[in-house]
Amino acid sequence: MRCLASAAIVAATMALFGCVLRVAPPDVPAVLTNPTGRTHQELARVVSRAMNGAPVTIADSALTSDDVLIVDRVVRRDARGVNLNGRETGRPEHFRLVRSGSRCVLVHERTGRRWTLRSVTCSPR
Repeated sequence: MRCLASAAIVAATMALFGCVLRVAPPDVPAVLTNPTGRTHQELARVVSRAMNGAPVTIADSALTSDDVLIVDRVVRRDARGVNLNGRETGRPEHFRLVRSGSRCVLVHERTGRRWTLRSVTCSPR
């Protein structure tokens, strides 16, 4: 009986250490490699989703030379160019591209939410 209890303790300890040793790979700042139209579409879709479905315009060169993407909110103006909302107090949204293991991940800085980009290839910056 004592042998079974010892074996159970050893098994539990090994399982615990096995979980502890599986550490997520560290995030490394990254840039896009070989961007395509499909890459650009996925990036725009993910950023739009992060901004509650707001339409976004992203440059074709986004995240190709820097790991940070800054998206300003659209300021609505009348025909004379006057801001319809009065003074604009919204802040731009910041995103960061990281390589996490073999995956390319877009991180929304304000919320910490993460999206694995499937059609993207990236390399450490």
